[in-house]
Amino acid sequence: MPMNDSVIITAALTGAGDTVGRSPHVPVTPEQIAASAVEAANAGAAVVHIHVRDPETGAPARDPRLYAETVARIKETGTDVVINLTAGMGGDLVLDPDQPLEKGALDGTDLVGGLDRLPHVEELLPDICTLDCGSLNFGDQLYISTTEMLRKGARRIQELGVRPELEIFDTGQLWFAKQLLDEGLLDDPTVFQLCCGIPWGAPADPGVLQAMVNMLPPGAQWASFALGRMQMPWVAQSILLGGNARVGLEDNLYLSKGVKATNGQLVERAVQITESLGAKVATPDEARERMGLRKR
Repeated sequence: MPMNDSVIITAALTGAGDTVGRSPHVPVTPEQIAASAVEAANAGAAVVHIHVRDPETGAPARDPRLYAETVARIKETGTDVVINLTAGMGGDLVLDPDQPLEKGALDGTDLVGGLDRLPHVEELLPDICTLDCGSLNFGDQLYISTTEMLRKGARRIQELGVRPELEIFDTGQLWFAKQLLDEGLLDDPTVFQLCCGIPWGAPADPGVLQAMVNMLPPGAQWASFALGRMQMPWVAQSILLGGNARVGLEDNLYLSKGVKATNGQLVERAVQITESLGAKVATPDEARERMGLRKR
């Protein structure tokens, strides 16, 4: 696949990880997340990927009211950016390793059905929402997304006219995403996010990324990211393999060793890498055209 000469940059603004206490720049409140989205868009991001957090504790949340306030604040600024809301919250399962059935779900579990992960998507009808395409040993806990959960979620997202971004954490998940396409539960153009370096999914290995790219269906739009210090090398890696790029504080807190970043600074660095490779940065309208989105 030839190098991508027009790169869609996504900024993943805050995520659901335990990062709030590790950097003062991780946005927590809807006001902070919206401001960070505008900063990222002004720096060159065509897409902002949004989680929300409890404004009091900074813990991950899935309250539709927090999503509604965040999106409204972004739109009030008049900033032109593609809105991508996570729909991955509600899949966490924590078990005792020795007595999983006897003790049941432990603290940290937030496990609901596939349709129960979508009320904010149904209410707000964003440009894009994510669909995590399988279960995974996610660090020391489990992320649960069964095949039937995925079928129900994909069907509902399709009914809503929202474009799913298919989150792929390993090759088997990509295999199943193609099954969803074969079953008519996904529409072209498909949009994939190839997620690398998350324990214990696909490692941040160029050969693994190449293998996943080789598995993509014809005409797919795709991006990739890797965690931590591999974030910026992965921008170049993705572009060289024909894809788009994702950066942001969800995946990496640092601009350089010991220097905490903002989302805007991470996007600026991704823009520099993109342009240094001889590619251009895609605008939000160009991103909408390539991903088959309606401007809402």
